[in-house]
Amino acid sequence: MADHTGHRRRMRERFIRYGLDNFDDHNVLELLLFYAVPRQDTNALAHDLLDAFGTLDGVFDASIDALKSVPGVGDTAAALIHLVPEAARRYFISKAGPGDILADSDAAGKYLLPRFMTCRDETMYLVCMDAKLKVLDCRPIAEGSTTAVSVNLRRVVQIALGQNASCVLLAHNHTGGVALPSREDIAVTLRIRDLLEQVGVTLTDHIVVAGDDFVSMADSGLLAQK
Repeated sequence: MADHTGHRRRMRERFIRYGLDNFDDHNVLELLLFYAVPRQDTNALAHDLLDAFGTLDGVFDASIDALKSVPGVGDTAAALIHLVPEAARRYFISKAGPGDILADSDAAGKYLLPRFMTCRDETMYLVCMDAKLKVLDCRPIAEGSTTAVSVNLRRVVQIALGQNASCVLLAHNHTGGVALPSREDIAVTLRIRDLLEQVGVTLTDHIVVAGDDFVSMADSGLLAQK
């Protein structure tokens, strides 16, 4: 078996000195696979992964089982590849933590988008805020299939009161299609708004996310409906 130690060292030094900007996509995967596939040329495997999933993001979005269907990709390599987007998600979430002020939909979208980065099913988040719109707490409150979430309305109220929130913000994702609220989304949102009003909590917005895009129900005038 050929000794690839020198090539691996040069690749690592190139990355340390220049970053990934001058790496082709297959070189990115080749470098990553160094840490899962010892003493073996990972260039061909990187090409095989791109052939199987089309693009670099396609590789990182693939499930572990799908990755392992590519010959040469074992448990360790699949887990390492799958770790990359999950670690990126945690990185971006950690940059936007409690204490952020969500004064408008742009701030809310920036805060919330990372939480949906790797979601394959529809998920709803509840953000509790104080009177100055500073984040007190953010947590998932419902998860569903790829097409719907089922929301426990009583739980939304309980969490808001438990956090002593003056106002809250909802967000959920559409895993397919566009970031436009459905009739059901609007109906559930208005029910939550009315329940929260009864206990003195204001629903400031409901953000609908699809990919890197989002729509604000407040900006769309939907929260003003009776």
